[in-house]
Amino acid sequence: MASRSHRSPSSGRGRTALVSAAVVAVVVLVTALVLAFGPDRGTDAGPAAATAVAGTPATPTPTAEEPKPATASPSVSARTSSPKADASSASPRPSKTPAKRPARKATASAPAAGRIKPGVTYQGVATFYDVGNGDGACLYGPTDDVMTAAMNHTDYETSRACGAYILVRAASGASVTVRITNECPLPCAPGQLDLSPQAFAKLAAPVQGRIPITWSLQSPSTSETVSIRYKTGSSRYWCGIQAIGHRNPLARLEVETAAGWRELPRTEYNYFLSEQGSGCGGPIRITDIYGERLEIDGIGVQPNVVQPTRVQFARH
Repeated sequence: MASRSHRSPSSGRGRTALVSAAVVAVVVLVTALVLAFGPDRGTDAGPAAATAVAGTPATPTPTAEEPKPATASPSVSARTSSPKADASSASPRPSKTPAKRPARKATASAPAAGRIKPGVTYQGVATFYDVGNGDGACLYGPTDDVMTAAMNHTDYETSRACGAYILVRAASGASVTVRITNECPLPCAPGQLDLSPQAFAKLAAPVQGRIPITWSLQSPSTSETVSIRYKTGSSRYWCGIQAIGHRNPLARLEVETAAGWRELPRTEYNYFLSEQGSGCGGPIRITDIYGERLEIDGIGVQPNVVQPTRVQFARH
């Protein structure tokens, strides 16, 4: 009895310990399996993914439910200007227009005027001479226009007066507008005008021969446009250039060269000379006494040929 009672509790405790050990082993085994095959196993890729995100922007993969949006390719013109457009904008010459190039707006004053200035009334005397076929020192050539005059040597100013329109008034109040086509040499005094017989007759009877006058520069209305003429003997090695039909007196004439615009010297006979041929046959730029500039293309070297343009200076 004592022996049995001694064995029974001891055996129960052994079985209990064995069961507990088995339970613990099972729990350990299950835990190991969970750790080995659970969903957290995929986080082993975590460090590499983080490196990729840090290195480059993430690009989501499109799905059937969310198709990847199309990206419009920018056009070339939206990104860069075409070389042709750049060359055009960088060109030193604007495109041809009726003024073939837009003329610069004229200033209110006449910064480039010589001795004859707008808004000034000059005093002198009027005489008249036989104009023949109308040609004169300005070398415009024969003309049917009889309302012309020769400017005195001083105010002629190395042909600067050529082409100027002058309003002449007599003491009687009579007036006439003439165009300067010639020079009245010394002893013609400053202020003196030698008129065509027809122009003088508008002011006084020719028998008077010489009368006191006042005169002033004009900028008349005209339908005429400027023409260009190359002097006889001109070529690409030497040329003389003349402007004809300009409303306002010319201050300068320039030609375009590889180094830019070059002003040509003016002669007593109203041509601008390029003695080394620089710019002959190229673009021409003319400037009136008010500072307005007109640029002309397409005038080839054709000696003694009047080549019309479609440009004219503004009226003042």
